[in-house]
Order: sequence, then structure tokens, then C-alpha cells
Amino acid sequence: MKKETLQREVRKRENTAIPKSAFAYAFPKTIPVMAGYLFLGTAYGILMKINGFGPLWSVAASTLVYAGSLQYAGVSLLAASAHPVYALAMALMINARHLFYGLSMLEKYGDIKKGKFYLIFALTDETFSVICNENPPKGISKTAAYLWISALNQLYWVAGSALGGLAGTMITFDTAGLDFALTALFVVIFTEQWLSCKDHRPALTGLIVSGACLILFGPDSFIIPAMAGILAVIFQEEKRKINL
Repeated sequence: MKKETLQREVRKRENTAIPKSAFAYAFPKTIPVMAGYLFLGTAYGILMKINGFGPLWSVAASTLVYAGSLQYAGVSLLAASAHPVYALAMALMINARHLFYGLSMLEKYGDIKKGKFYLIFALTDETFSVICNENPPKGISKTAAYLWISALNQLYWVAGSALGGLAGTMITFDTAGLDFALTALFVVIFTEQWLSCKDHRPALTGLIVSGACLILFGPDSFIIPAMAGILAVIFQEEKRKINL
């Protein structure tokens, strides 16, 4: 009798620990990104406004482009009426790292059918950092969880952009340095992952390879070699595990 009571209590605790929907599971995962994206989106909207582009421009860019660092760089490109070919080249260089993100997500996104194109479109740096470590529990659809994480993160960015565009007309202080907020968010996410994961080898791999490429290739050209190096190290590690 005591054994049956204990088993029922264990099952009850397990059931209450599992979120009742994919949204309930996904939303807490996006809270750190929400805190960063609302501020970053607002900063972007302000920069757009003070360069002559209203809230609708900010919202349209955050909805259709949705690439934080590229959007920040795009403010100066739009303000200078840059040639489309030059803008395209800049976009390819800035977002080339997403090639490696896509390769590393083949396993997670490989068997997803509905919503895959949106998941690919919405794979920002922060969304990647959240989803790459997520394995939804039994009873939660993997596809739904990933879609909610991706959609919520974009919603935060769009909302921040709209807020910044509206607030830009009231800004009277010097906005120099607002674009550094994007780098600050990367540091926060890295720190959170370091504290939550016991295995620090992936993080150390990223730091060591990136540092070496920064020394070898310089600050303007190290990102793509660093991503390639990190991917090569991770690939070899996974290959070693399979052979074991």
C-alpha cells in the first residue's frame, strides 16, 4: 500500500514538472533573450529614427530582415543610400556565420517538416544559443517548442523596434554606443550557458579558436575562420564519440 502511494506521488510530481503546452515550455527559455531584445530592438528603433526612418521602417526591417548586427549596420547603409550590390556584399559578410549555425542544426531541424523554413529564417545568434541546448521532454512537441522559441524571440525584437521608433522623436541625449548592446547580450548568454552547463569544452573551444583566429586574421576577418575552426573541432569530437 505504501509502495503504491509512493508511486502515485512520484507520478504526480513528474506530471506537474512537465509544462502543459509547448508555449509554457518555451516562454521561460526566452526570458533572457526578451530582456536583451527589447532593449536592443529599442536601441535599433531609436537609431533608425534619428537617421530619418520612422517606426514603420524599423518594424518592417525587424519583421522581414530580422538580423540584429546586419540591421545595425544597415542603418548607416540606408542613411548613406548605399549601392544595393555593396549592401548585398556587406550582408553576406556579416551573416556568413549563419552558414555554420545551419550546419550545426541539421540534426535538430532535420526531421521537422512544418515550419522548417521559418525556423531557418529566425535562427539568430540568440535563438541558436537557446535551441542548440534544448531537448523538450516527452509530451512536448519538438517542432512546436522550437517554433515558439523562435517566434517569441522575433516578437520581442519587433516590439522593441516599434518602441524605439516611437521613442526616437523624444531622444535628446547622445546615442553613441547604443550598438554595443548587441555585444553585451552575447556576453550575458555565454555566461548563462557557462553557469548552467557542466561540460565547458564547447565554450572553451569557442574561446580558444576565436582568440587564435583573432590574432592570425585580425578583427575584421576572423569570424568566418573562427566558425570554420570551431565546427571542425566539434565535428572531430562527435566523430570520436561515435567511434568509441
